Amino acid sequence: MTLERSSRLESGGIDVAQALERVMGNEALLERLLGRFLDDPQYPALCAALERGDMEQAVRAAHTLKGMCGNLSMTELFQLFAAQVEVLRGGDLMAGRALMAQIAPAYERVAAAIRGSAEDGRA
Repeated sequence: MTLERSSRLESGGIDVAQALERVMGNEALLERLLGRFLDDPQYPALCAALERGDMEQAVRAAHTLKGMCGNLSMTELFQLFAAQVEVLRGGDLMAGRALMAQIAPAYERVAAAIRGSAEDGRA
């Protein structure tokens, strides 16, 4: 992975060294997993579940996202989803919704960094 690509991912909130360690240094695998993160339906499912007040689906989606972010060393997102899972499991839908004000921009930063890194790889 080039320094430019790594820097772009780091600036988006991904601890690249830790992520590479988790995949035993396999850069191609990390890149595939990051691409799958972008295509994963859990984030839109979370947004929809919160919108309609479906606590069970919101907990499931937030928990899945927490796990993905942890595995991909997306530290800030992991912490935000962990907090969201906690408040949702506690039955506080409003607090779960309120956390989206922090989650949405953090998610977009990570997604933009992944897309930008993929473009760097094609250049």
